[in-house]
Amino acid sequence: MDSREAGETLLKPDSPLVTVGLSVYNGGATLADAVNSIRAQTYENWELILIDDGSRDESVRIAKSFRDSRIVILSDGENKGLPARLNEAVARARGKYFCRMDQDDIAFPQRLARQVEFLEAQPEVDLIASSVVVFRDDGSLTGMIKVSKCHEDIVHRPWKGFYFPHPTWMGKKSWFMAHRYQDSADGAEDQLLLYNAFETSRFAGLREVLLAYREDSRSLRKMYRRRLVFWRAICKGALGRRRVLDVILISIFQPLRIVCDFLNIGLGIKSARNTLARVDAQATLTWLDMRNKLDVNHTSASAKSSTLERK
Repeated sequence: MDSREAGETLLKPDSPLVTVGLSVYNGGATLADAVNSIRAQTYENWELILIDDGSRDESVRIAKSFRDSRIVILSDGENKGLPARLNEAVARARGKYFCRMDQDDIAFPQRLARQVEFLEAQPEVDLIASSVVVFRDDGSLTGMIKVSKCHEDIVHRPWKGFYFPHPTWMGKKSWFMAHRYQDSADGAEDQLLLYNAFETSRFAGLREVLLAYREDSRSLRKMYRRRLVFWRAICKGALGRRRVLDVILISIFQPLRIVCDFLNIGLGIKSARNTLARVDAQATLTWLDMRNKLDVNHTSASAKSSTLERK
């Protein structure tokens, strides 16, 4: 019996079909929105494994404030990094499918429903992602990142990276168990995982926008570190597979990306950055509706907190 068959055999009838894994580190300012966007899903057969990664702010208190039996909170006080926490969430997942979520993003209401529907109808697909809108802390939308639909387009230039937004991933738990995140690639863990798996896996993209990705500021220092981590990780993976051409191409392309980051972030030259697509009307309407609902939740939470303080 292979790992896929074993995972499906051990799945209990009363288990959730989807496990959402969310690692949080000092995310108190945005965690409530992220969690509430999962609780607002039209699809309800899920569990949320929320793992605190040694936060020093109010993240744990906020996590424990949700009264929802589908939310599992884990906290050991240690800071292990995102790759380790995601592996931990996968290992603890009870669902047939494992879904990613970040502490500062917002899932659209139809996200789980659309992704489950696709995976159930396309059992040959191991992992899917969706398009996203990019927003700032003030709620304004700045653009949209579109994903390719078919595997061949997604993996067309592996040395260049995969335009496959990590926070939107959903795939078979058995696939995540077989393809673990690596601590050495923290900051580019998703790209290395995709690179190591794309030749023996099947990916697909949903063109529909199913998540809002928060991007309020871009740090040149952080971008530089991520570029280097990606460069080293992919080169190591490529050499292990004897894909020498990939090593050569990425070693040409990554320095150019670093220069573009400097021009864009350091000197403010907008044309040096990949252009975001224009947000369509439907995505805008869905985003505005979601923001209004989250604002209501904020108001209710604040009122409840004030009432408790007065008591």
